[in-house]
Amino acid sequence: MPDSDAKPDLCPACGARNDCSLADPRTADQACWCYGVSIDPAVLEALPAALRDKSCLCPRCAQVEAQLQAAARPIP
Repeated sequence: MPDSDAKPDLCPACGARNDCSLADPRTADQACWCYGVSIDPAVLEALPAALRDKSCLCPRCAQVEAQLQAAARPIP
């Protein structure tokens, strides 16, 4: 995919919204959700090289939904 076709608010793997705060001018000064999770390097390496480092994966494709849910739970 050429750089001109890259959409920073969409997941490069599935095309769904990626909820990247850096892609939204209203929240670009906030850290993205992906900064607080561990993404398996194999998940990133599975993307074609042309799609890497263009936009965030969505939480489902990054396989981090459980990490995000755990982080959102209040500590008892």
